Amino acid sequence: MKKAPAYKPASGKKARPSRATRPIVLVTEDEEMNFMILKAILHKDDAQVLRARDGLEAVEITKRIPHKIDLILMDLNLPILDGYEAMRRIKKNHPGIPIIAQTAYTFDNDERRCLAAGFNGYLSKPIKDHKLQRLMNDNLQ
Repeated sequence: MKKAPAYKPASGKKARPSRATRPIVLVTEDEEMNFMILKAILHKDDAQVLRARDGLEAVEITKRIPHKIDLILMDLNLPILDGYEAMRRIKKNHPGIPIIAQTAYTFDNDERRCLAAGFNGYLSKPIKDHKLQRLMNDNLQ
């Protein structure tokens, strides 16, 4: 699997990646408004965005084009196949693809539970730009 070059947010600190090296992010999100917000944040930072509307679709996309996906943002509460099971199936075949959990359900132990389950990071909704950028930097280096 190809490894994307180190990602840096478009904050003026570093030049943005060229079109050929832009990170490709699969956003697994069933809610249209949440997807649009994530897409806007990711486009602002020059990422290419793919979408899956449920966990099963995310699994299928990673089967078809695993070498092109640099990072997955995975909602936990999804139709057909929840985010935990989708992450397990993807990691089984593609352990090198970082998967960040994202959820509106934010209980005290949710982050620990997600990391223990195998997610590479955790974001609570509403998504804050700087937290997403930090997780992308951490996982795309």
